Amino acid sequence: MTFAPLATASPIIQIHVLAALSALTAGIAVMASRKGTSLHRRIGWFFVPAMAIVALSSLFITRDGHFSAIHLLTLLTLVTLPQAVIARRRGNIRAHKSAMIGLFAGLAIAGAFTLLPGRLMNQVTFGQTTAAR
Repeated sequence: MTFAPLATASPIIQIHVLAALSALTAGIAVMASRKGTSLHRRIGWFFVPAMAIVALSSLFITRDGHFSAIHLLTLLTLVTLPQAVIARRRGNIRAHKSAMIGLFAGLAIAGAFTLLPGRLMNQVTFGQTTAAR
């Protein structure tokens, strides 16, 4: 593992990665916590803004100025996140739970794609891949 590729990445990518790792950690913790407790709510209120930052920062990460299919998850997140909060405030726990699980799954799936060869997080996680000389 080497953080060198991340250290030299643009600030928006660094923010995106930090928010994504924060959301991933909070998502795991909130799912492991007992539902309805103050701990669950506090962790959830860390997850929500972290996911918002992940989604909003992704709008500034493009290839040659063009969005990719993964940006559809951005739109879905920006719609689903407030719906999940509103559902909870209205007492619709089923809708809240479903939305939050979907958001976490989307985060995990998008994160898995960042581990593909040639991607930044692949370089961070598995080290620089260079051809043999």
